[in-house]
Amino acid sequence: MMNYPDIDPVAIALGPFQVHWYGLMYVIGFVAAWWLGRKRAARIGLTHDDIGDLIFYAALGVVLGGRLGYALFYGMGQWLADPLWIFRVWDGGMSFHGGLIGVLLAALWFARKKQLAFFTLTDFVAPLVPIGLGAGRIGNFINRELPGRVTELPWGMPFPGMGPELRHPSALYEALLEGLVLFVVLWFVSAKPRARGMISGLFLSLYGVFRFLVEFVRLPDAHIGFIAFGWVTMGMLLTVPMIVFGVLLIVWSRRQPTP
Repeated sequence: MMNYPDIDPVAIALGPFQVHWYGLMYVIGFVAAWWLGRKRAARIGLTHDDIGDLIFYAALGVVLGGRLGYALFYGMGQWLADPLWIFRVWDGGMSFHGGLIGVLLAALWFARKKQLAFFTLTDFVAPLVPIGLGAGRIGNFINRELPGRVTELPWGMPFPGMGPELRHPSALYEALLEGLVLFVVLWFVSAKPRARGMISGLFLSLYGVFRFLVEFVRLPDAHIGFIAFGWVTMGMLLTVPMIVFGVLLIVWSRRQPTP
């Protein structure tokens, strides 16, 4: 058995001013994406200044899309009961799928502005994303979010406020798979030129598979529960289209030019 670490969600407190670990994890993700993007900017004809603009627009897409996506997919009742809740991002509650839509819209606008093929830009962006995903899941863990299902495995831990049962640290599973593993695969596969759309398809399909698998040990949101057959969760439902589209994109990429 492992103990759930007692980490204060507030990293820095100066009087009424508070900096939460959850917010810092997003900063880490954006800074990492900016730094990695600058290393490869010349590949698609972007300058270092362009990378700063790209990360800025992507950050808006992540925050706005992620929060609205969570409200629509998971928290509509909470939003209706407390309209100001949607602005309290530091309390947690971000949807990857909503953030993905936000980033794709930002990428579409940026690609048209820079006269780049859309999938050329998304292939460039995809390897920059996983570090932020992994950091965000660590933020969830510190915020005591995403409890896992009951387990007897030796690394199970009691989840705060949920009794003495040992549970999967599902947020850490996601940090490992969606963060570290996904980054390593995408960064090294994209080290050489690949057909347009291939890296984007690989990102979608791998993330989808990882998320789908973790959903089997992650407790569904209490106010939603299982949505079908006693085991299908909202996360699974939203992830299946990603896997399908990712595989189709990889197949389509085989007919596309390699830069």
